[in-house]
Amino acid sequence: MGYEAYREKVVAFYRRHKRMPDHSELARLAGFKSKNAAWKLAQKLVEDGVVEKDARGKLVPKNLGGARLLGVVEAGFPSPAEEELLDVMDFDEFLTPNKESSYILKVKGDSMIDAGIREGDLVVVERRQTYKPGQIVVASIDGAFTMKYLRKGARGYYLEPANALLKPIYPKDGETLSIEAVVTSVVRKY
Repeated sequence: MGYEAYREKVVAFYRRHKRMPDHSELARLAGFKSKNAAWKLAQKLVEDGVVEKDARGKLVPKNLGGARLLGVVEAGFPSPAEEELLDVMDFDEFLTPNKESSYILKVKGDSMIDAGIREGDLVVVERRQTYKPGQIVVASIDGAFTMKYLRKGARGYYLEPANALLKPIYPKDGETLSIEAVVTSVVRKY
């Protein structure tokens, strides 16, 4: 097996387990019988910039296509800043874990403003087998698509905007309410 194949196995391990393998796991992944061979492979990965070693000598991802997750920032009262490499986060993987059933839509309008979703935002939505009241969904009523909260009342399912100026949408007689997808995340770029 060539170096590229070993590299791909390490990347696949990281994506599956959300952590880098230790030297014993690296030896098993590569089919090595000795930890020394795994150590040499780890050194090669470091030299190539795929991984780096933290202060404790553990392998941490460096260049696997994601952004570094460095720590936590307070949104309330200020606290002392600490910078520590916690992980590397691949936003594509984070936002769309079920790629086959997910897609992105650009938001138009202000009906979900009180839910923190503004015009121009991007929403990641996922098609599912079932949907629950309380979820923000993309739905169609007689072919017209909209994004609202799914609610259930005495008259059945309806759609509720997150804007006090707008009224809920109830399917009229003969209209069909069809849920297409559920909103799983909102992306806003400043």
